[in-house]
Amino acid sequence: MSLIKHFFSKVIPLIKNLPGFNRFCYVVQYSLSLEEPRATPFGFKFCGNRSMEQGIFEMEEVRVVEKILPFTDVFINIGANIGFYCCIAQRYGKYTVAFEPMESNLKYLYKNLVSNGWDKDVEVYPVALGNRSGLITIYGMGTGASLVKGWAGVSKDFQTVVPVFPLDLLLGNRFDGKQCFFVVDIEGAEDSMLEGAQKFLQLQPKPVWMVEISITDHWPEGIKINPQLLETFQKFWDTGYEAWTANQELRLVTKEEVMKIRECGCDSILTYNFLFIEKGRKMAIFGK
Repeated sequence: MSLIKHFFSKVIPLIKNLPGFNRFCYVVQYSLSLEEPRATPFGFKFCGNRSMEQGIFEMEEVRVVEKILPFTDVFINIGANIGFYCCIAQRYGKYTVAFEPMESNLKYLYKNLVSNGWDKDVEVYPVALGNRSGLITIYGMGTGASLVKGWAGVSKDFQTVVPVFPLDLLLGNRFDGKQCFFVVDIEGAEDSMLEGAQKFLQLQPKPVWMVEISITDHWPEGIKINPQLLETFQKFWDTGYEAWTANQELRLVTKEEVMKIRECGCDSILTYNFLFIEKGRKMAIFGK
């Protein structure tokens, strides 16, 4: 065993920067770990991420999602990954729409849904969402895959071409009059996605959105602050939303605070996930 370790300690540094090496490692990892779904504390079977299986993944965000789902007709998960939040929504009996472009993630997503008998009242679109139709390059794999080149230090050689469409084009007016709840986790590409979702920002009743927005972390080298930070929040403010932190505190986020963060480069919010709720409606959902 010591000889094997010694061998890899010498070889890996020599080949890790070769084109395709990271992709090979991820493919091997995903292939070997594609195991049978196990029972979870949520009452459904799941596989692909141990913290999700054990109920310790994004615990505050999960509580927020479970608080909103009873007020929801349609759950829409953009960047659905392996289907964790989709399974939670299905357990609540909510019609579910998932967008996930990565083939390795889709294998888990399909398996996690089907293993629980959830092959109806669910739609899965194997595409990325943006402000145009066509093809786009996505970098990395797993939970950190991003349309942003250099995101989280991922090598530019570790890339996949995937289809991209505007949300409005794919779903159109299908959910007019329905209460939609969006959960968005797309690693830095939020502003572009929202540019292609103008119908849904204007939809009545107004959807509730939980969006992961990285303010300072994971941006490519040389970028200290999210370059679309204010623009992303502004798209919601311009269409009648308030912004809140998606944690136990549920703190209001103001335009003045976001502008100050952008100007000084210092993150005063210290969270990734944000809720965007129609003005004056937070109390109806959370009772406080």
